[in-house]
Amino acid sequence: MLEPLIENKMDPYLLPVIQGSYQNFQATVGTNIVDVTLIARRCTRRTGTRMWRRGADSDGYVANFVETEQILHYNGFTASFIQVRGSIPLLWEQIVDLTYKPSFEIVRPEDGPKVAERHFLDLCKKYGSVLAVNLVNTHGGEGRLSERFSNAMQPILSDNIQYVQFDFHKICGHIHFERLSILYDQIEDYLKNHRNFLLNMDGEKIEEQTGVVRTNCIDCLDRTNVTQSMIARKVMERQLNQIGVFNANDSISAYPTFDTSFKNMWANHGDEISIQYSGTPALKGDFVRCGTRTIQGIAKDGWNSLARYYLNNFADGSKQDAIDLLQGHYIVSASRDLALPAEPEGLEAYVSMKLASVLVLTGLMFAMMSLRQARNDWRHLLLSLVSAGLSLGIGAYMRANGRKFTNRPRLLKSRH
Repeated sequence: MLEPLIENKMDPYLLPVIQGSYQNFQATVGTNIVDVTLIARRCTRRTGTRMWRRGADSDGYVANFVETEQILHYNGFTASFIQVRGSIPLLWEQIVDLTYKPSFEIVRPEDGPKVAERHFLDLCKKYGSVLAVNLVNTHGGEGRLSERFSNAMQPILSDNIQYVQFDFHKICGHIHFERLSILYDQIEDYLKNHRNFLLNMDGEKIEEQTGVVRTNCIDCLDRTNVTQSMIARKVMERQLNQIGVFNANDSISAYPTFDTSFKNMWANHGDEISIQYSGTPALKGDFVRCGTRTIQGIAKDGWNSLARYYLNNFADGSKQDAIDLLQGHYIVSASRDLALPAEPEGLEAYVSMKLASVLVLTGLMFAMMSLRQARNDWRHLLLSLVSAGLSLGIGAYMRANGRKFTNRPRLLKSRH
């Protein structure tokens, strides 16, 4: 929406705004006080909600693309390290249809390799070298999507573009996240070779980061945040060693106050990024915050998963319309018909999740009540069967036509 103002040199009158996250803490390490900041910046090119903005568009811009910079200040030294996350850079969708995990749909698969190439060439221009870490499953629906991603990467692999497949769920399961050390062993040389940014006390640049790690899972939220926090922790320890705060064998875990603050910083960061995209805090946040999985954390994940299901199916369509309007993807102008998008026609106009649910529950209730009276009158048995059949019929229709019962965007469809 601001592009016309920018084109007309109105920059001094514009207020830059960043959507993302800002976290900061100060902690004592021995006799030293260190200041740590975490800033996340979300890309505005393909914004939206979790299920209505997946994958990439034709230009290679991906959904939920977030640049995260970790900054360390100590006694005049400044060190930083950047990571990025973003959806799998192919043309794909996962349209909600009342099922818990809607199927993945590849759009124009023949264009996938070109889109991936555009995406990674753009990253190379911005960051230098790129290491893509793919955390998705290697089986099932995720596996098929992962295979296409891997195939699209093969033609563009080079010294500047590298790819690592790490099946997070297969290797780490639901509780053994310490096995991420296996992934770190695979990427440690890359991190050391491409270093981080470092200024000395005189403001002179000692090191410069020449490459970035790009991490993705399906949502680029939960598995991604756990992985990025692990990488950031390792890099932070190396930076503290570089500037003389840590000895060679020191680790963050040896300093409880610093350790707790660091974990909370990354957990809060993950929650804020997740709320913006999915509507709920991140899953697996207890591991990031506490260093281990907890019963309370697992229960909270269950609740947040249910909340995501509800929001994805019954709320995010309208939210996506609001985002498209705010971002200028849908422009209201005098040249455009100002009438609202066409209303659904035919049977779809009468489809309602609330009405269908009421009918199903009412049918089941009448079926149970009639069944209790069936001993006295065979007609109650017949009524029970009719009521149960009606409920099952409505349920079957809802299952077969799930997309009609969801809250969908009305202004724009996903742009590929």
